[in-house]
Amino acid sequence: MPDEFILGGVSLSSRLFIGTGKYGDDALIPAVASSSGAQVITLALRRVDFNNPAASLISHIPDHLRLLPNTSGARRAEEAVRLARLARAAGVGDWIKIEVISDTRHLLPDGYETARATEILAKEGFVVLPYMNPDLYVARDLVNAGAAAVMPLGAPIGSNRGLATREMIGILLEEISLPVIVDAGLGLPSQACEAMEMGAEACLVNTGIASAADPVEMGAAFGAAVRAGRQAFLAGPGRVLRHGAADPSSPQEGSLTGFLEQGGAETCGQP
Repeated sequence: MPDEFILGGVSLSSRLFIGTGKYGDDALIPAVASSSGAQVITLALRRVDFNNPAASLISHIPDHLRLLPNTSGARRAEEAVRLARLARAAGVGDWIKIEVISDTRHLLPDGYETARATEILAKEGFVVLPYMNPDLYVARDLVNAGAAAVMPLGAPIGSNRGLATREMIGILLEEISLPVIVDAGLGLPSQACEAMEMGAEACLVNTGIASAADPVEMGAAFGAAVRAGRQAFLAGPGRVLRHGAADPSSPQEGSLTGFLEQGGAETCGQP
Protein backbone atom coordinates (compact mmCIF):
# COMPACT_ATOMS: atom_id res chain seq x y z
CA MET A 1 0.00 0.00 0.00
CA PRO A 2 1.43 3.42 -0.91
CA ASP A 3 2.57 5.51 2.04
CA GLU A 4 0.42 8.54 1.32
CA PHE A 5 0.48 11.77 3.27
CA ILE A 6 -2.95 13.41 3.32
CA LEU A 7 -2.77 17.13 4.01
CA GLY A 8 -5.65 19.51 3.49
CA GLY A 9 -7.51 16.79 1.63
CA VAL A 10 -4.61 16.37 -0.83
CA SER A 11 -2.67 13.12 -1.15
CA LEU A 12 1.09 13.64 -1.32
CA SER A 13 3.64 10.95 -2.15
CA SER A 14 6.63 13.19 -1.33
CA ARG A 15 7.26 14.27 2.26
CA LEU A 16 9.88 16.86 1.38
CA PHE A 17 8.68 20.43 0.97
CA ILE A 18 11.11 22.92 -0.56
CA GLY A 19 11.46 26.69 -0.58
CA THR A 20 12.30 29.40 -3.07
CA GLY A 21 14.59 31.75 -1.15
CA LYS A 22 18.37 32.28 -1.24
CA TYR A 23 19.08 30.69 -4.62
CA GLY A 24 21.85 32.36 -6.53
CA ASP A 25 19.65 31.96 -9.58
CA ASP A 26 15.89 31.32 -9.35
CA ALA A 27 16.18 29.41 -12.62
CA LEU A 28 17.58 26.50 -10.55
CA ILE A 29 14.22 25.94 -8.86
CA PRO A 30 12.72 23.61 -11.52
CA ALA A 31 15.80 21.37 -11.46
CA VAL A 32 15.76 21.23 -7.65
CA ALA A 33 12.06 20.39 -7.68
CA SER A 34 12.75 17.56 -10.11
CA SER A 35 15.80 16.13 -8.34
CA SER A 36 14.20 16.27 -4.88
CA GLY A 37 10.85 14.85 -5.93
CA ALA A 38 9.09 17.57 -3.94
CA GLN A 39 5.43 18.28 -4.60
CA VAL A 40 4.97 21.31 -2.35
CA ILE A 41 6.93 24.55 -2.55
CA THR A 42 6.69 27.61 -0.34
CA LEU A 43 7.20 31.18 -1.48
CA ALA A 44 7.06 34.54 0.22
CA LEU A 45 4.04 36.49 -0.96
CA ARG A 46 6.03 39.73 -0.77
CA ARG A 47 8.29 38.36 -3.55
CA VAL A 48 5.41 37.83 -5.96
CA ASP A 49 4.39 40.55 -8.39
CA PHE A 50 0.81 39.56 -9.19
CA ASN A 51 0.55 42.37 -11.73
CA ASN A 52 3.43 40.91 -13.72
CA PRO A 53 3.81 37.22 -12.75
CA ALA A 54 5.96 36.41 -15.80
CA ALA A 55 8.71 38.63 -14.44
CA SER A 56 8.53 37.44 -10.82
CA LEU A 57 9.61 34.43 -8.79
CA ILE A 58 6.43 32.52 -9.54
CA SER A 59 7.43 32.17 -13.19
CA HIS A 60 10.19 29.74 -12.15
CA ILE A 61 7.88 27.37 -10.26
CA PRO A 62 6.78 24.29 -12.24
CA ASP A 63 3.03 23.98 -12.71
CA HIS A 64 2.80 20.55 -11.08
CA LEU A 65 3.97 21.86 -7.68
CA ARG A 66 1.41 22.80 -5.05
CA LEU A 67 2.01 26.35 -3.89
CA LEU A 68 2.35 27.01 -0.18
CA PRO A 69 2.52 30.81 0.03
CA ASN A 70 3.91 32.15 3.29
CA THR A 71 3.35 35.38 5.17
CA SER A 72 7.03 36.17 5.69
CA GLY A 73 7.39 39.78 6.78
CA ALA A 74 4.19 39.87 8.82
CA ARG A 75 4.69 41.20 12.35
CA ARG A 76 1.11 40.88 13.58
CA ALA A 77 -1.78 38.51 13.00
CA GLU A 78 -3.69 41.13 11.02
CA GLU A 79 -0.85 41.50 8.52
CA ALA A 80 -0.63 37.74 8.01
CA VAL A 81 -4.39 37.49 7.49
CA ARG A 82 -4.34 40.29 4.94
CA LEU A 83 -1.53 38.61 2.98
CA ALA A 84 -3.38 35.29 2.96
CA ARG A 85 -6.57 36.88 1.69
CA LEU A 86 -4.68 38.73 -1.04
CA ALA A 87 -3.03 35.48 -2.13
CA ARG A 88 -6.34 33.64 -2.41
CA ALA A 89 -7.91 36.53 -4.30
CA ALA A 90 -4.98 36.43 -6.73
CA GLY A 91 -5.59 32.75 -7.43
CA VAL A 92 -2.66 31.26 -5.49
CA GLY A 93 -4.95 28.89 -3.60
CA ASP A 94 -6.10 28.36 -0.04
CA TRP A 95 -3.00 26.77 1.46
CA ILE A 96 -1.09 29.22 3.62
CA LYS A 97 2.00 28.98 5.79
CA ILE A 98 1.61 31.44 8.63
CA GLU A 99 4.75 33.26 9.68
CA VAL A 100 4.32 36.04 12.22
CA ILE A 101 7.71 37.29 13.38
CA SER A 102 8.29 40.58 15.20
CA ASP A 103 11.72 39.56 16.55
CA THR A 104 14.19 40.89 14.01
CA ARG A 105 17.32 39.44 15.63
CA HIS A 106 16.53 35.76 16.19
CA LEU A 107 13.53 35.60 13.82
CA LEU A 108 11.54 33.49 16.25
CA PRO A 109 7.79 33.18 15.59
CA ASP A 110 5.27 34.87 17.87
CA GLY A 111 3.08 32.05 19.17
CA TYR A 112 0.19 34.25 20.31
CA GLU A 113 -0.11 36.20 17.05
CA THR A 114 0.37 33.00 15.03
CA ALA A 115 -2.53 31.32 16.84
CA ARG A 116 -4.74 34.38 16.30
CA ALA A 117 -4.04 34.42 12.56
CA THR A 118 -4.55 30.66 12.35
CA GLU A 119 -7.98 30.84 13.98
CA ILE A 120 -9.19 33.62 11.69
CA LEU A 121 -8.00 31.96 8.49
CA ALA A 122 -9.09 28.43 9.41
CA LYS A 123 -12.63 29.75 9.89
CA GLU A 124 -12.41 31.21 6.38
CA GLY A 125 -11.58 27.83 4.89
CA PHE A 126 -7.81 28.13 4.53
CA VAL A 127 -5.55 25.13 5.01
CA VAL A 128 -3.33 26.74 7.63
CA LEU A 129 0.19 25.50 8.28
CA PRO A 130 1.66 27.63 11.08
CA TYR A 131 5.40 28.03 11.62
CA MET A 132 6.11 27.87 15.34
CA ASN A 133 8.54 27.33 18.17
CA PRO A 134 8.27 23.71 19.32
CA ASP A 135 6.27 24.67 22.41
CA LEU A 136 3.59 22.23 23.56
CA TYR A 137 1.20 24.92 24.76
CA VAL A 138 1.46 26.89 21.52
CA ALA A 139 0.90 23.68 19.57
CA ARG A 140 -2.25 22.96 21.55
CA ASP A 141 -3.51 26.47 20.86
CA LEU A 142 -2.89 25.89 17.15
CA VAL A 143 -4.80 22.61 17.24
CA ASN A 144 -7.74 24.39 18.86
CA ALA A 145 -7.45 27.23 16.33
CA GLY A 146 -7.98 24.83 13.41
CA ALA A 147 -4.48 24.35 11.99
CA ALA A 148 -4.02 21.55 9.45
CA ALA A 149 -0.53 20.79 10.79
CA VAL A 150 2.14 22.37 12.97
CA MET A 151 5.55 23.36 11.64
CA PRO A 152 8.07 23.60 14.48
CA LEU A 153 11.54 24.93 13.80
CA GLY A 154 14.49 22.58 14.10
CA ALA A 155 16.82 25.55 14.60
CA PRO A 156 16.64 29.29 13.83
CA ILE A 157 15.76 30.20 10.25
CA GLY A 158 18.64 29.88 7.82
CA SER A 159 21.09 28.61 10.45
CA ASN A 160 21.64 25.08 9.05
CA ARG A 161 22.21 23.92 12.66
CA GLY A 162 20.00 20.87 12.41
CA LEU A 163 17.68 19.49 15.09
CA ALA A 164 18.68 21.79 17.91
CA THR A 165 15.13 21.46 19.29
CA ARG A 166 15.01 17.68 18.98
CA GLU A 167 13.69 16.98 22.47
CA MET A 168 10.93 19.56 22.16
CA ILE A 169 9.86 18.25 18.76
CA GLY A 170 9.76 14.78 20.31
CA ILE A 171 7.23 16.04 22.85
CA LEU A 172 5.02 17.41 20.07
CA LEU A 173 5.18 14.08 18.26
CA GLU A 174 3.97 12.36 21.42
CA GLU A 175 1.26 14.83 22.40
CA ILE A 176 -0.13 16.50 19.27
CA SER A 177 -2.61 14.75 17.00
CA LEU A 178 -1.88 16.95 13.97
CA PRO A 179 0.89 16.20 11.48
CA VAL A 180 4.25 17.63 12.53
CA ILE A 181 6.30 19.11 9.68
CA VAL A 182 9.81 20.09 10.76
CA ASP A 183 10.66 23.47 9.29
CA ALA A 184 13.76 25.70 9.44
CA GLY A 185 17.33 24.97 10.40
CA LEU A 186 17.85 21.61 8.71
CA GLY A 187 21.21 21.92 6.96
CA LEU A 188 22.11 18.32 6.12
CA PRO A 189 20.14 15.39 4.72
CA SER A 190 21.06 13.33 7.80
CA GLN A 191 19.21 15.85 9.97
CA ALA A 192 16.06 15.57 7.87
CA CYS A 193 16.41 11.79 8.01
CA GLU A 194 16.57 11.93 11.81
CA ALA A 195 13.45 14.08 11.99
CA MET A 196 11.58 11.56 9.83
CA GLU A 197 12.88 8.64 11.90
CA MET A 198 11.39 10.33 14.96
CA GLY A 199 7.97 10.32 13.33
CA ALA A 200 7.67 13.72 11.64
CA GLU A 201 5.25 13.60 8.73
CA ALA A 202 7.40 15.81 6.50
CA CYS A 203 10.28 18.29 6.41
CA LEU A 204 10.53 21.69 4.77
CA VAL A 205 14.04 22.61 3.62
CA ASN A 206 15.12 25.83 1.94
CA THR A 207 18.52 27.18 3.03
CA GLY A 208 20.07 23.72 3.37
CA ILE A 209 19.44 23.16 -0.33
CA ALA A 210 19.71 26.67 -1.77
CA SER A 211 23.01 27.49 -0.03
CA ALA A 212 24.72 24.24 -1.11
CA ALA A 213 27.50 24.33 -3.69
CA ASP A 214 25.26 22.19 -5.92
CA PRO A 215 21.61 22.79 -4.98
CA VAL A 216 20.30 20.26 -7.49
CA GLU A 217 22.37 17.42 -6.05
CA MET A 218 21.60 18.53 -2.51
CA GLY A 219 17.92 18.49 -3.34
CA ALA A 220 18.26 14.90 -4.49
CA ALA A 221 20.12 14.04 -1.28
CA PHE A 222 17.42 15.57 0.91
CA GLY A 223 14.72 13.75 -1.02
CA ALA A 224 16.47 10.42 -0.49
CA ALA A 225 17.08 11.17 3.19
CA VAL A 226 13.44 11.99 3.86
CA ARG A 227 12.35 8.78 2.16
CA ALA A 228 14.90 6.73 4.12
CA GLY A 229 13.87 8.29 7.41
CA ARG A 230 10.21 7.62 6.74
CA GLN A 231 10.98 4.01 5.77
CA ALA A 232 12.96 3.53 8.98
CA PHE A 233 10.10 4.95 11.07
CA LEU A 234 7.60 2.62 9.43
CA ALA A 235 9.96 -0.33 9.91
CA GLY A 236 9.89 0.23 13.66
CA PRO A 237 13.42 0.89 14.96
CA GLY A 238 14.79 -1.52 17.55
CA ARG A 239 15.02 -0.61 21.22
CA VAL A 240 17.78 1.66 22.45
CA LEU A 241 19.71 0.52 25.54
CA ARG A 242 20.78 3.70 27.29
CA HIS A 243 21.92 2.16 30.57
CA GLY A 244 23.23 -1.15 31.83
CA ALA A 245 24.90 -4.06 30.08
CA ALA A 246 25.17 -4.57 26.34
CA ASP A 247 22.88 -6.97 24.52
CA PRO A 248 24.80 -9.43 22.30
CA SER A 249 23.78 -10.03 18.72
CA SER A 250 24.47 -13.79 18.97
CA PRO A 251 23.12 -16.20 21.63
CA GLN A 252 25.44 -16.71 24.59
CA GLU A 253 24.36 -20.26 25.44
CA GLY A 254 27.24 -22.73 25.64
CA SER A 255 30.89 -21.76 25.63
CA LEU A 256 33.88 -21.82 23.35
CA THR A 257 35.53 -24.48 25.58
CA GLY A 258 32.52 -26.77 25.32
CA PHE A 259 32.33 -26.21 21.59
CA LEU A 260 35.96 -27.25 21.19
CA GLU A 261 35.56 -30.30 23.46
CA GLN A 262 32.70 -31.48 21.26
CA GLY A 263 34.88 -31.50 18.19
CA GLY A 264 34.20 -27.98 17.05
CA ALA A 265 37.84 -27.40 16.37
CA GLU A 266 37.96 -30.35 13.91
CA THR A 267 34.78 -29.04 12.27
CA CYS A 268 36.45 -25.70 11.76
CA GLY A 269 39.46 -27.39 10.16
CA GLN A 270 41.79 -26.82 13.12
CA PRO A 271 44.41 -29.51 14.02
